[in-house]
Amino acid sequence: MAKPLLKIQRYFRRKPIRFFSLILLYLTAGSLVFLHSGFVGDSSPGARGGRNSVVASEMGSRTSMAGARGLGIMSRVFKETRRSGRRYGPPWMKRARQEGQEVVRRGGDYTNNWNRALKGRSAKDADNGRAKYFGCYIDDTQRRALRGVSFFDYKKMTVFRCQDNCAERGYMYAGLEFGAECYCGHKIQAPNASDSECNMECKGEKSNLCGGANRLSIYRLELSQESARRYGSAIFKGCFHRPDNVSLALPFSAVIQNMSVDKCVDMCTEREKTLAILAGDRCLCGFPTPLFSLHEPEDEGMCLHRCHGEEFESCEDDEYFVVYQTQVQDNRCMDRHFLPTRAKQLVALASFPGAGNTWARHLIELATGFYTGSYYFDGSLYNKGFKGERDHWRSGRTVCIKTHESGKKEIESFDSSVLMIRNPYKALMAEFNRKYGGHIGFASQAHWKGKEWPEFVKNYAPWWASHTLDWLNYGKVVHVVHFENVKRDLFSQLKGMVQFLGLKVSEDRLLCVEGQKDGNFKRSGLRKLEYDPYTPEMRANINELIRTVDAVLRKRNMSGVPEDYMPR
Repeated sequence: MAKPLLKIQRYFRRKPIRFFSLILLYLTAGSLVFLHSGFVGDSSPGARGGRNSVVASEMGSRTSMAGARGLGIMSRVFKETRRSGRRYGPPWMKRARQEGQEVVRRGGDYTNNWNRALKGRSAKDADNGRAKYFGCYIDDTQRRALRGVSFFDYKKMTVFRCQDNCAERGYMYAGLEFGAECYCGHKIQAPNASDSECNMECKGEKSNLCGGANRLSIYRLELSQESARRYGSAIFKGCFHRPDNVSLALPFSAVIQNMSVDKCVDMCTEREKTLAILAGDRCLCGFPTPLFSLHEPEDEGMCLHRCHGEEFESCEDDEYFVVYQTQVQDNRCMDRHFLPTRAKQLVALASFPGAGNTWARHLIELATGFYTGSYYFDGSLYNKGFKGERDHWRSGRTVCIKTHESGKKEIESFDSSVLMIRNPYKALMAEFNRKYGGHIGFASQAHWKGKEWPEFVKNYAPWWASHTLDWLNYGKVVHVVHFENVKRDLFSQLKGMVQFLGLKVSEDRLLCVEGQKDGNFKRSGLRKLEYDPYTPEMRANINELIRTVDAVLRKRNMSGVPEDYMPR
């Protein structure tokens, strides 16, 4: 070992210039690295000053209205959302151990309070906006009071779980029996009984009652607009007036003796049609078209003519049609491919995480027939059919590019953008579920009740506001779309997005999209939280952020945020 060291020593003694040359190269390399790190990122005074000056100009009018409290919140927005080494996302703030313990303690306090409040609250008296107690009814195993789907859970059945299970499938009523059985239906087909006969506790919550022996505790569900009423495997679409040219709008029809919903749905399914229409003793099959778009439903009171072979369902007559959607897939909008020529302009599909970007990509691909790209790469999305996921975002082969970026440099790299905004209360919960449960999974109760949720809201809520303001400030041409408006009026909102992308609008494709709008990444509603995860402090901060975004949108002559974002 001594001989090699001795040789090295003699080498440098003979040629000291080489030794000093190596030292000089080492110092030069270190200096270059140090200088490079000083010029990269937004942490320089110039970068901070430029960003804050833009914020100040946007917030000038808002400051006078919001006062010192609004200024404090917005200063925290842009302080906490400066870019870090991550590709996107707000930097997680460093905290002392003591502060972390306080966050955990606060999180434990508010969840425990909610649990105690729910435990002492009767489900009959709960007015949560999604269900109302309807009464106790007799149930018979031979002729069920509710004749839709059913499921049992002899360990964890709760009133809320049964309600969500039925609401997710579009039923109007949810009933519980024997403390563990859940039944769904569109009609109550049995007489009522005394409330005292529904006296069995729920297996999953002893504080509430879940029916009795052959007795159903029935709740009427307040269906959300996207919910669908079902009849077996078919989806009830509503009552509609007879189209002007029936033979052209619905080319296939047949007369069926003892007409029933099942017979008509089965016949149209065999002929691979997506719509089954009952008109007296006639069954018509077809697809939604501009001649019969299903956009103008009639009052269901106009469709009360009973089917000959169905005691409780309507078949109507030649003037009004009862329409069901079969399980047949409408293939008119399923073909997708890359752009035939490379796009000259890059269009961003920008949103805060959890605001429905993947859903918007699904809708745009079906409506246009072209793949969408991504600023990132997600293998699970690629495997689910988003083939543009693997392309580089600058390839020009996709119609638009998904991004959650909010930095000035990244935003200015796009020529135009579709900016999707969602209610922050919904977006934060959706992103929290994705972060801890995957694209269609759910965060566990331990995550909701632990320190993760308060920490997440504290860091991500300000980013929701700064993301929108950044795109409005730095985006060259911005088309704002609200997630809630797309859900309410898919046809016109999606049509506007396609036109903004500079593509030809096909009404047949848009009608096809309406029939399969959910895609593969719709999170099931069966595991909704049974309590409000937001504390009063969280709500106060988020409401102030909503007001700020609303004011900036209106200042730019755009429609403000939808009214359901928060109580006005």
